[in-house]
Amino acid sequence: MIGLDALGIAAGLLPAAVAVHHAMDRNSSTRWRNVVFWGAFATTLMAGPWLPNLVNGLLVLVMVAMAAWGLRPGPVSSTSDAERSALAERIGLRLFLPALCVPVVALAGTLLLPDGKVAGIALIDPKQVTLVSLAVAILIAFALAMRLTGAGRAVPAAEARRLTDAVGWAMVLPQMLAALGGIFTLAGVGTVVADGVAGVVPMTTPLVAVTLYCLGMALFTMVMGNAFAAFPIMTVGIGIPFVIQHFGGDPAAVVALGMLAGFCGTLMTPMAANFNIVPAAVLELRDRHAVIRVQTPTALILLIFNILLMAFVAFPGGPW
Repeated sequence: MIGLDALGIAAGLLPAAVAVHHAMDRNSSTRWRNVVFWGAFATTLMAGPWLPNLVNGLLVLVMVAMAAWGLRPGPVSSTSDAERSALAERIGLRLFLPALCVPVVALAGTLLLPDGKVAGIALIDPKQVTLVSLAVAILIAFALAMRLTGAGRAVPAAEARRLTDAVGWAMVLPQMLAALGGIFTLAGVGTVVADGVAGVVPMTTPLVAVTLYCLGMALFTMVMGNAFAAFPIMTVGIGIPFVIQHFGGDPAAVVALGMLAGFCGTLMTPMAANFNIVPAAVLELRDRHAVIRVQTPTALILLIFNILLMAFVAFPGGPW
């Protein structure tokens, strides 16, 4: 049955290809640092579930050591601006087909295979149907992109390396920070937050509790780079004990809008590398934080909107 383990193996193919590409680059003086870093990352993704926790921890420490030492990758040969312009003109609007293929196939798989059965055979873990559908969508989009561009078999690995080199070690932040959020939750950080908030801020009205919950979600997301990592901490610390249990807020509205408040923090932090650093690298912007600067005003407006929306939706009688 296809589940998270298979998805981890599929995800690990990218850093594995980058590690191999670095190993073949004899002109880079730091190639073995890059090989070790991306190879360790690939190993945690592909074999992590079967490795002892100590080994996984040591692999993470190895990655930290390589990043601290300095990866400093060398240049990667790629197409020129003129070649890219000519290719874009030849393909035209069909260039968007691979990108559009991803949400269409992922949504179709989620809706058509809710129980994970294909032709009556239990093929996919029902809990992971959406993720498996997304992985299949990406593979289909990859094949379609190769077909449209006519790129050689070596091009994907070279371009993958060029992009990962541009982003650097920050590419692994989402996974590491999500794991950190799980550790914080198990360590009881949410309880500490609840005790600290209760001792400092008087919870006089639902609006106060909602404001603290949403602001906490945004701030913790900015620190941890991942709203999913911040969610259990702030929900256990403020959302459940104060907003839901103490004031009687609607749980569905609270948790849904709480996640949206966390996503506002995602728009304002470099820790969310896959959202804010990767686009800057892809667009080859001089300012790595240009995306964040543009998104911040919108994020603040949305955060205020989410606070007010939660206050009135979760408390139909009024948050006063």
